[in-house]
Amino acid sequence: MPDESKQIHVIGIDTSSIESFFEAKKKPIFKAERIFGPQRILDSFKNWLKEKNIKNHKFEFMATDKLNDFIAQLKKGDKKTIVFSGGDPLWFGIGRLLIQNFPLSKLYFEPAATSFQLAFSRLGKPWQNTQWISLHGRDPLPFEKAIKKLPSSLVVLTDSKRGGAKEVYQLIHSLGLEGKYEFWIFERLGYSNEKIIEINSIEDFPTSIDPLHLVILFKKEKPLIQSKDLPLFGIIDSVFLQNEDCPGLITKREVRVQLLAELNLPKQGVIWDIGSGVGSIGLEALRISPKLELVSIDKRVGSKNIIEENARRLGVKASLVIEDEALNIFKQNKITSNLLHPDRVIMGGGGSDSHLILAEILNLINSNCIIVIPLISLKSISKLESILKPKVHNLSISQHQSYRGVSIGEDIRLSPINPVFILKGEIK
Repeated sequence: MPDESKQIHVIGIDTSSIESFFEAKKKPIFKAERIFGPQRILDSFKNWLKEKNIKNHKFEFMATDKLNDFIAQLKKGDKKTIVFSGGDPLWFGIGRLLIQNFPLSKLYFEPAATSFQLAFSRLGKPWQNTQWISLHGRDPLPFEKAIKKLPSSLVVLTDSKRGGAKEVYQLIHSLGLEGKYEFWIFERLGYSNEKIIEINSIEDFPTSIDPLHLVILFKKEKPLIQSKDLPLFGIIDSVFLQNEDCPGLITKREVRVQLLAELNLPKQGVIWDIGSGVGSIGLEALRISPKLELVSIDKRVGSKNIIEENARRLGVKASLVIEDEALNIFKQNKITSNLLHPDRVIMGGGGSDSHLILAEILNLINSNCIIVIPLISLKSISKLESILKPKVHNLSISQHQSYRGVSIGEDIRLSPINPVFILKGEIK
């Protein structure tokens, strides 16, 4: 039951039943001296009063659209006040602002269904695992971090002053993730003119979108990928299946292109991809040189299935995929004799035992071989360089830093990709 001793009674409204809502809440409403709320809700309430022919009220009305003015007015006097709020006032609503300005002893909150709960109900989807984020007056960087984790669904409270839904679409496009998600726009949920639109491309956007809208992104279960439609190399990151427990842990497209260039791939031979992750570098190498034989090695549990699925997506096939520690593989002779002496090696160099792995590789490589080691740590360079230097004819180190444009309303911000050092050794 509402605590009538509280001075400020904040009531959330589910707009899908706004008229019956006022009827149900008549008792607390008519005990109030002031009625505050968004102008659209105040207009609905005033219309309801007219329809019910209620004329003897003496309410003081004020819209909450201008928050500073609203708070200043609310602080004047100790009048009994009803504050209407859309949905749950404590979920990206006016509740936070009230708590900052008034003691809890004066506040009583009564929530209704949020806009995103209404949206999920319209599509008949469960929402217990969804994540949400607000772009109202905020930099889109938190959104970028959230979507890179590939959540199963993400509710986005848009900022219509910065482009609203279109800003969100531009953001996922700039991150190469539009193929991963269904994109839904929900306008004026609960009102008679509500509208629900699925967007499949930028051309699908309506000429105008009501400012009262939100976006929900649903991860596609099985994206349809045709290898014939992919570029020869430089494939966007979102094409690759990734680990659910560490999404985004993939050699980024810009770095992959550089590494493939450094490998100077032969038309045939054996290539090892050690610490291959999702297999992106070695699998793209097979698209460039289909006659190469690829040995893909990664220690993470489940990596074999992921690499084989990514091979299917790219229309190639590794000769051997092993899910184990590289040193165990060498000790237990798990690589067959026909694949034992590589002509090219790409090796992830971040592990604590990378120097031991490199020493084993140098004992097995062919006489004409290129070893390429991408690194993100300066500390690893000197250790691996000291092992390579006595064994190779040409040794080089380079550093690469790329940025991706991320839309911010009408403008673009450059978002940095982690810098990568590339250690390259050539044996002739």
